[in-house]
Amino acid sequence: KAGLVPYCNIYSSFLQRAYDNIIHDVALPRLHVVFCIDRAGIVGNDGATHHGLLDLAYLRPIPNMVIGAPMTGEDLEQMLVLAKDYDGPIAIRYPRGRVSEGDEAMRRLGDEAKVTIGKGVCLRAVNVGEAVKRVAVLSIGAIGNTVAEAIGLLGERGEVKGESVAHYDMRWLKPLDEELLHEVGSRYSRIVTVEDGVINGGLGSAVMEWMNDHGYSVRVTRLG
Repeated sequence: KAGLVPYCNIYSSFLQRAYDNIIHDVALPRLHVVFCIDRAGIVGNDGATHHGLLDLAYLRPIPNMVIGAPMTGEDLEQMLVLAKDYDGPIAIRYPRGRVSEGDEAMRRLGDEAKVTIGKGVCLRAVNVGEAVKRVAVLSIGAIGNTVAEAIGLLGERGEVKGESVAHYDMRWLKPLDEELLHEVGSRYSRIVTVEDGVINGGLGSAVMEWMNDHGYSVRVTRLG
């Protein structure tokens, strides 16, 4: 309230304990607080009590809250800088351990890879002339690196045509990139969402709700 910008660095599972404080002391008065949420997703030897599987789902309903999840270390750096100038509460969640530099497809994007609040990015496009069985994979956060690897393996094994599977890095759970979702809803017959967190209430739920509310009847498979 005095004009400083607090960066609250905290484990995902520990932030759960302050749920009421997040809502009443930060979000409702729309105060500029940056939640840097560490240990998002599975945390291995830290143990089951430290798995950060709930943050996407429990933060999404909170009013005025912006939620980002970087896929690479560079994305994380950009989000932390963006958060300094955003006028309101913003949460950035990232996993335990090393960061990824991203794959060659992301490096080729150049300026398009620049992070903007509420905007995702297409990492792998699909040939417009392909048949109706096109699939769009929508991922959020560091698990997008695993998605890129998996799509590459499918192509190598000949199990799918490489041109028939697209990959979008959503980057933000809230606000969702509506322009991107309109593109996906109108072009693809199937959507697969992938997130390192609980299935109910996270990215998959948000995408299904958005598609339903905007009249798209595309089939959505949620992985988490």
